[in-house]
Amino acid sequence: MSQLEIRMGTERTPPVRLLVHMWLMRVYSGSHVANASLLGYARGIARGMAPQARVAAYKTCWPTGCFGSDILAGMDRAIMDGVDVLSLSLGGGSAPYYRDTIAIGAFAAMEKGVFVSCSAGNSGPNKASLANVAPWIMTVGAGTLDRDFPAYVQLGNGKRFTGVSLYSGQGMGNKAVALVYNKGSNTSSNMCLPGSLEPAVVRGKVVVCDRGINARVEKGGVVRDAGGIGMILANTAASGEELVADSHLLPAVAVGRKTGDLIRQYVRSDSNPTAVLSFGGTILNVRPSPVVAAFSSRGPNLVTPQILKPDVIGPGVNILAAWSESIGPTGLENDKRKTQFNIMSGTSMSCPHISGLAALLKAAHPQWSPSAIKSALMTTAYTQDNTNSSLRDAAGGGFSNPWAHGAGHVDPHKALSPGLLYDISTNDYVAFLCSLDYGIDHVQAIVKRSNITCSRKFADPGQLNYPSFSVVFGSKRVVRYTRIVTNVGAAGSVYDVATTAPPVVKVTVKPSKLVFTKVGERKRYTVTFVASRDAAQTTRFGFGSIVWSNDQHQVRSPVSFAWTRL
Repeated sequence: MSQLEIRMGTERTPPVRLLVHMWLMRVYSGSHVANASLLGYARGIARGMAPQARVAAYKTCWPTGCFGSDILAGMDRAIMDGVDVLSLSLGGGSAPYYRDTIAIGAFAAMEKGVFVSCSAGNSGPNKASLANVAPWIMTVGAGTLDRDFPAYVQLGNGKRFTGVSLYSGQGMGNKAVALVYNKGSNTSSNMCLPGSLEPAVVRGKVVVCDRGINARVEKGGVVRDAGGIGMILANTAASGEELVADSHLLPAVAVGRKTGDLIRQYVRSDSNPTAVLSFGGTILNVRPSPVVAAFSSRGPNLVTPQILKPDVIGPGVNILAAWSESIGPTGLENDKRKTQFNIMSGTSMSCPHISGLAALLKAAHPQWSPSAIKSALMTTAYTQDNTNSSLRDAAGGGFSNPWAHGAGHVDPHKALSPGLLYDISTNDYVAFLCSLDYGIDHVQAIVKRSNITCSRKFADPGQLNYPSFSVVFGSKRVVRYTRIVTNVGAAGSVYDVATTAPPVVKVTVKPSKLVFTKVGERKRYTVTFVASRDAAQTTRFGFGSIVWSNDQHQVRSPVSFAWTRL
């Protein structure tokens, strides 16, 4: 997972310290840099999310991987050094929390008041593909920006298609050249895996390569090494319409699945297929945006199905970030180009955006706990794009849902004044762990206290005072959860509730009005979810929301409903 640019936070903030990986510094606290770009792409002023923050960097990963002992050592050292925010663009698969290195280290950080932000993972659009799902961690998915890098494919049949590219060389001119797609018995050739292309077949031609298995930039290197002069990187069903730009070593254009299928069909059906590739630079105000990245890992949360994950999404596609000049922008050994910035994609890019926002909130509200900061970011997130439509999913082009985008895309300005907060104490998290029927030794492995008992535990893990809801009916028809909200708006605030749910679920909230006489006052409410008698036969899952609102604030909680584990 990797590095980043910042386009959001502009507030000047007091010093806040963050744990980050060395190559992510520019995202968090980089000073303004004029004329930053990747070889001319995305040119402009680059700055970190929280330019006044101080950065402490700890190396936890090596060419051979990221070892649990090194991750814990880095987290422990950061906590001892007094950081305010831990940002971890790394993670593995799902595991019980007492076997999850990052969950264990993050619990210790949370106890010390340290906010922990982690990448959700890049295993989407597969369901249940999340990493870092502990409720004391902010789990971050990825979405697109309103900026793009268009490139074009002109076919010999007169059709012209738009894709994306960060190619910065001389191009291939205006003359059409032969187009080849090696779909046959040698399935590795259509993927453009190393050693799979025959120079006699591809020399002097543009090659269509299916996306998947090996790195996108490696495919371009394979084509170039075999004598090809250009590449069309075509998505398959796994990536859908998601477009990720790369700084290829040869002229190359990435296209979505639908376009890719049309190009493949053209190559198969035309006796002399040809193509010309061209490049359009940088464009802004792209619509729709944001769109959930196809690669962004999805729920449901298999470790604790009663906790909705991911929590939010942030910018994670085609992000400009500082880059070491010791290696070229593709990361390939034969890439000798030098640049101080690169453009990359992944939840490793979206995670530091949220870490930077947490730093801004910590500076503005130093008394807020990590769970309060998380609550502010979640309940103020938005779920409509810049066309006023519901967020879409790049995987298939349809509408997204909370298993993909969590509470929505973060909104830094609204998060500074969320109105209400869902706060969670360390003892609440212990009660949550005890409700999972862990043995005392398993709970102690996370909490690190010898005197821990489970004298208090929730009847249902979903009773944790979380800013979102995940309702798992199973064989039950009725699920009831209680939440407590704290007024951080104005004295005399009054909030009314509104709910949405699938037709097969009835939602009742009591009380339906919350009246706060002073700031800091806490109010309790209970939500009852009742499924219709035949819901389990007709429905597997669904989504809704619970929104507390007044004239100044909308405090929104997403809700997921499930009748089966998947």
